[in-house]
Amino acid sequence: MKLSIAIAVLMLVFAAHTEAQEAEKTIEEHFATFGNQMKELSDDLTVKTKDIVEKIGDSEFVTKTRTWFTEQFDKMKAKIDETFPKQ
Repeated sequence: MKLSIAIAVLMLVFAAHTEAQEAEKTIEEHFATFGNQMKELSDDLTVKTKDIVEKIGDSEFVTKTRTWFTEQFDKMKAKIDETFPKQ
């Protein structure tokens, strides 16, 4: 009985070892896979960065700040034109 169990275990190990050898990739395949993964990562990162920049640009704080700076600039411009009139 012990012999039959040992033979069964050896057959399973042999089968697993054979499948593992067939699944091994060459260096070229590893580099191709790595290149594809890096491309996907950079594409995903680009999309996420664009989304974040758009969200920041559309936020209420940024809009109010931009409006405030525009108003201050217009006031300063009017004061300069009033102080130094064009001839």
